[in-house]
Amino acid sequence: MLDFETELARFKPSLEVGEVEEAIAREDLTDMTDLVTEFLKGRNE
Repeated sequence: MLDFETELARFKPSLEVGEVEEAIAREDLTDMTDLVTEFLKGRNE
């Protein structure tokens, strides 16, 4: 059985769309293009 008081205490609201965009932009995300570029630079050296 659920303890609603405990569940409410642990509740954290999700980010709004604008906040999610900002959070993603702050992260240093490596995409496939970055990986291939680094791989090719390593082969040329």
